[in-house]
Amino acid sequence: MRRPFCMSRTPSPIRRCAACWKQRVFALSGRRVTTRVYTRPGVLRPVVIPKYSSVPVFIIKNNLRTAGISRERYFELLKG
Repeated sequence: MRRPFCMSRTPSPIRRCAACWKQRVFALSGRRVTTRVYTRPGVLRPVVIPKYSSVPVFIIKNNLRTAGISRERYFELLKG
């Protein structure tokens, strides 16, 4: 049986990642040529998402750890 896209262990497109952070009340605080920077009160470090066509899994995991979001919650946010 095939998994839905958001449940796979493959890189996610940047649009899906950006939508997830916006749902968690992270504000886009900076845009550069190669990255997007999201911040939120109470989170010590900003979440930085590179503007690749697909964001690697290790970057997503590091950002989740920084933001204090569980993997399951991230998949819920991706779904809708």
